Amino acid sequence: MGKEVDKKFTWLIKNFCSQQSTKIYSDEFVVDGCKWRLLAFPKGNGVKHLSLYLDVPGSQFLPDGWRRHADFHLSVVNQHSEELSLTKATQQWFDATACDWGFTSMFPLNKLHDKDGGFLVNGELKIVAEVSVLEVIGKLDVPAECEETTKVLRNVEENDGAESSNDSLKEASSVKESIDVNGFRVLPSQVETVSFIFERHPDIASEFRPRNQHLRSAYMNVLLSLIETLCQSTQELSKDDLADADAALAYLTDAGLNLNWLEEKLEEVSEKKENEEAGETRVQEIEEELKELKLKCSNLEAELEKEKANVSVARAPFSFDDVV
Repeated sequence: MGKEVDKKFTWLIKNFCSQQSTKIYSDEFVVDGCKWRLLAFPKGNGVKHLSLYLDVPGSQFLPDGWRRHADFHLSVVNQHSEELSLTKATQQWFDATACDWGFTSMFPLNKLHDKDGGFLVNGELKIVAEVSVLEVIGKLDVPAECEETTKVLRNVEENDGAESSNDSLKEASSVKESIDVNGFRVLPSQVETVSFIFERHPDIASEFRPRNQHLRSAYMNVLLSLIETLCQSTQELSKDDLADADAALAYLTDAGLNLNWLEEKLEEVSEKKENEEAGETRVQEIEEELKELKLKCSNLEAELEKEKANVSVARAPFSFDDVV
């Protein structure tokens, strides 16, 4: 069933450097009646970084319409000093087709394998996940421990998408009340952000086609995740991340959202990423040139001192004894 945890799960990966598998999974754990596990790519998922994701086990058996919304933090722990640990956070909707979410470029592998870095101690890597389930559509994984919530969610399933403002739904501890913002049902934590988006771009949904509230919420969550991605520094973003962002943007615009402004921002971020990579390459080139120049200067200084010594010897007069 998986161990029930109070929001936080610790995964200690032993013999990390000896892992031969492309990807590895943690043990299952349960938060708010939902099963989870962690997924890691020790050698990176197409990048020179540790790739780390939160995953729904048994996703291939999930029923149509099943979804859950979670806020989660993933941390690579520095075992010498926790202040040096790296944490990344996001909110995502999980379903049968998107069963894992996380960070492809979680942590640079060269920094991870630094023998004095404090991240690998005695061959062990420590990862911590903090998970909060914000909303569930469908049945919970552990109904025996959340009977009342499961009953409410079953009603939602049978009623084909009852709103979260339903009286019985308000009584379920695992399901949060949603609020309407310009025709989109969003969580209370999202109201300010979504309202600000409509304030800045009032025509964003003027041609938006989907009418089903679950679909509308799903599209809005993709939009919020995309905006959050573009707010990351270029150092945190890989080219794969930007390619995924471009695909997400196409997915949203195909549904009728007016996102010309976001397309421009994505182009700007992509250009900044290219400038960053070009700058890093030039920095390496300059450092190599400087290294060669410093070595040349060091050799010239040694040669100069040698020639000064020769000049000093040449200038020294003969003594009387030398001449006679």
